[in-house]
Amino acid sequence: MESMNKAVYKVNLSDAFKLLVHDDAVFCSGDLFYYHYGCDGVDDRGWGCGYRTLQTLCSWVESLNKVATGTTSPTSVPSINQIQTALVDIGDKPSNFRHSKQWIGSVEICLCLDVFYDIPCKIIHIEKGSQFKQYCSEIFHHFVNVGAPIMMGGETDNSSKGIIGVRLKNPALLIADPHYFGTVNSAKHLLELGFIHWLPVSELHEDSFYNLCLPQARTPVKSNKS
Repeated sequence: MESMNKAVYKVNLSDAFKLLVHDDAVFCSGDLFYYHYGCDGVDDRGWGCGYRTLQTLCSWVESLNKVATGTTSPTSVPSINQIQTALVDIGDKPSNFRHSKQWIGSVEICLCLDVFYDIPCKIIHIEKGSQFKQYCSEIFHHFVNVGAPIMMGGETDNSSKGIIGVRLKNPALLIADPHYFGTVNSAKHLLELGFIHWLPVSELHEDSFYNLCLPQARTPVKSNKS
């Protein structure tokens, strides 16, 4: 199998948390890195946001294991090709999905975290964006008790994005948006550009459904990467 994906430069998203102190905000725990359009030389603009969000989630798992084992090797995550191959191999996608520009969503991300790391995930289906506020408490407790970043995809709001924090007063999600294409200098740079930002839940598409993928790992997890 091909070597794992190592982006030339990756920003640790946890560096943004200290710049976003808020009385009732909670963030994912540990280190995770920002994967975005073109970060590894693959131009995936227009279709790769789900893959990049998955890679960010995978970087959190890899960082969790590095802390537990005391290793200092560079964080590596599955490449887009490896992700597509895994979905074909388990029978979720037809063979022509490999090397395609077809997008993936929360369900595929759930499957891939199981394939690569044996991590179970919880899928939350929110029928309408107008109902999202009632799920903020569950997201809050997920960050407190599990600490894993969350993938969010939608219907009309179908651009995949990561949720890396939540606040309950004036409810809002801290978003890691993978749609940036270009050089990233720092978490502060991403904040200034708006690719890390607070998204009030009142601004979500009212009539669009949303699917959230919440990884359930709390401790070092087995890696099935090769």
